[in-house]
Amino acid sequence: MSPLTITARDAATGPVLEINGDLDHATAPELRKALDGLTLAARQLLLLDLAGLEFCDSSSISALPAARNLATEHGADVALAAVPADIARILRVVGLDRVFSIHPDTSTATSAAC
Repeated sequence: MSPLTITARDAATGPVLEINGDLDHATAPELRKALDGLTLAARQLLLLDLAGLEFCDSSSISALPAARNLATEHGADVALAAVPADIARILRVVGLDRVFSIHPDTSTATSAAC
């Protein structure tokens, strides 16, 4: 098991959360806490960079719609970047690939939002 680390940074389009390690039942509250600590303005893009996400179980996948709900509440948008293949499969199975914009990497996501 890899410990979950979440690093927040600002891009020209809005906040970026870099999520690394294992997102599971025990660590999903950490993502929710990181989301709660964000300042998000209307028309910004909340980007979840999943390049370093090594594991995501079905019980923690609900943390991703929580990010979407936060963005919607603030009149912002949300996208995923650099989704690992095994995580992309889970997103397809549960239908979240139709809910989120998914980009190959952070720079593509932030340039597409401009």
